[in-house]
Amino acid sequence: MVKLIMKKNKILIIGYGNTLRGDDGVGYKIAEIIEQWNIDNITSCAVHQLTPDLAEKISQVDTVIFIDAVPITDINSAKLEIKTISVNQKTNNLAHHNTPKQLLSLTQAIYQKVPQAYWILVPATNFNFSEEFSPITQKYVNLTLGKIKEFLSNQSPGNFL
Repeated sequence: MVKLIMKKNKILIIGYGNTLRGDDGVGYKIAEIIEQWNIDNITSCAVHQLTPDLAEKISQVDTVIFIDAVPITDINSAKLEIKTISVNQKTNNLAHHNTPKQLLSLTQAIYQKVPQAYWILVPATNFNFSEEFSPITQKYVNLTLGKIKEFLSNQSPGNFL
């Protein structure tokens, strides 16, 4: 009898944002929640900003999911955006505010590996000094967590979008 062993994809979730600026901290909070799920093949990092040292962690996984707030002006047209990310060929602009594309480019340049990558942008309206989310962002926290659970249950590349 032959026993098949299925390899689970290693997944890194990076939620980022300023937790003292209202909705801006939504990515950070979502990453904290996911860390509490304690799923073997998932590592979740809550960070205030994207920094070059994250490239090493990114190089060690099959899939990386970035989560951040996106400012909206009209709550009636708010929607959760999930984008695939490809490598940005310019790695020279690593500075105070890095983007997921820049981190993927750095990962490729240093480690010669780029995992499948997604960027989840959560609608946000309040960036004032606060540790509370606006009602619209709180609604999308729950939706985002649901989408991530759905993706994780499928465990196959390309099923996020």
